[in-house]
This record gives sequence, C-alpha cells and structure tokens, in this order.
Amino acid sequence: QLLEAKASLSLAQTQHALQLQQAKAQMNSMVPKKQFEQVQTSLRKEQCKAQQLQENIHRQAEQMCRQLLRTQEEHEHLLQAAVEQAEGLEHNLRSVEAVLSERAAQLKDAQAQLSRNKLLIEDLREENRRLAMALQAAELKQKSTEEKNQLLEEQASALKQLIGKITPVSLS
Repeated sequence: QLLEAKASLSLAQTQHALQLQQAKAQMNSMVPKKQFEQVQTSLRKEQCKAQQLQENIHRQAEQMCRQLLRTQEEHEHLLQAAVEQAEGLEHNLRSVEAVLSERAAQLKDAQAQLSRNKLLIEDLREENRRLAMALQAAELKQKSTEEKNQLLEEQASALKQLIGKITPVSLS
C-alpha cells in the first residue's frame, strides 16, 4: 500500500508538473485569463490532493511502523516464552531421566536379588527333597523298629507266661 501510495504521489506530481508546463505554454500563447484561472484553480486542487496523498502516505507509513514494532515485540515475547518453556521441558526431561536411571538401577538390583532368591529356593527345594527322603527313610526305620519292638514285646510276654508256668512247677 505504501509503494502504491508513493507511486500515486509521484504520478500526481508528474501530472502537476506537466499541467504547470502546459499552463505556462498556454500563457505564452496568450491564454485567456479565465482559462488561466481555471487551470490555476485545477492545479491548486491537484496540489492539495497531492499534499493530502503525501500526508496519508506518511500516516500509513507511521502506522505500519508502529504495527511492525508491536508485531516484533509480540514475536519476541512469544519467542522468550517458547525458550522458557523449552528450558522447563528440558529440566523436566533431565529429572525424569534421573528418576528413570535410578529406577532402572533399583530394578537391576531387584532382578539380581530375584535371581539369588531363585537359586536359594532351588537349594531349599533340593534340601527339602533330601529331608523328605530322609524323613521317609526314618519313618520306614521307625515302622520297622516298632514292628521289631512289637515282636520283642510279644516274645517277652510269651516268655513271661512261659516263666510263669515253669516257675510254679519248679518250685513244687
């Protein structure tokens, strides 16, 4: 718009200069006073228009400069906010990475402990299996001993009865 306005102003100034030259040429060729005054009035009007166009162009240029400054300030604020947000996100990312790293170390330790626990459980199962076998063997031995005890008790009872029978016969 500024360029168009400048072009319009330049065109108007060129037209005015041309009209002025034409008016002078007409005066030189003895233009009637009334026609000269009309041209002069027309020239003044065109000069006023040109002046108004120039003032409008100047105002528009100032407005555009102010608008550009506001836009530039807004962009700078937005950029600053984006930079601050990026820094905050970067800080959060570092914090999360640290927590994840710590958690990974904890999980690694837990995994190692779990592996140790699995080995202990396997050892305990094996020990339990051996103890169960030993218990089973002990139960069998106890049963065998109880059977032998029973047999010995029966034999002792039989011997007592036999002695009880023999003793009165031998005493008499």
